[in-house]
Amino acid sequence: MAKRRVMFTFSPEVITEPIIYNLGQQFRLKTNIRRADLAEDRGWIVLELDGKEEDIEAGITWVTSKGVRVAPSIDATEI
Repeated sequence: MAKRRVMFTFSPEVITEPIIYNLGQQFRLKTNIRRADLAEDRGWIVLELDGKEEDIEAGITWVTSKGVRVAPSIDATEI
């Protein structure tokens, strides 16, 4: 099993969609929200993804196709 920490940035067009829920269900990934800042029209989430490397890659590709910006992230409290 692989783990990856990423930051999702949501635009107003997708902020209300269940992206994280669908990511876990469709790609068999465990999701752990580490930090978040959400508003009605925008937001970001630092998310830990746990699963097979190929499922993580496919999930990130899917999230990106939905209009979510994805970037690598580290947790400053764990440095």
